Amino acid sequence: MIDVDRIHKVLAHPLRREILRWLKSPGLHFPENRSHHPDSVSIGSIHARTKLSQSTVSAHLAVLTQAGLLKMQRVGQWVYVSRDEDTIRLFVAHLAEDLE
Repeated sequence: MIDVDRIHKVLAHPLRREILRWLKSPGLHFPENRSHHPDSVSIGSIHARTKLSQSTVSAHLAVLTQAGLLKMQRVGQWVYVSRDEDTIRLFVAHLAEDLE
């Protein structure tokens, strides 16, 4: 079960929506990405793209992860993130049903 209200709050911040858009097509937005999984991007790559402090980016990624919109995977010393497409689909379906 998803927390629809929490997801709405998380998506209220434009950077968080932008990160989700970037991760929808990681090959386009992070061509330097050399992840073991083509859908994942390192946190360092996201940090570099935003040009914000590492702690700010980490906080935004944590909020997205806690809401269920992102998945994190540690590979050695690196942490990779990807969209949780199942949660996103459920949220979009809920919106469509709720607003019809």
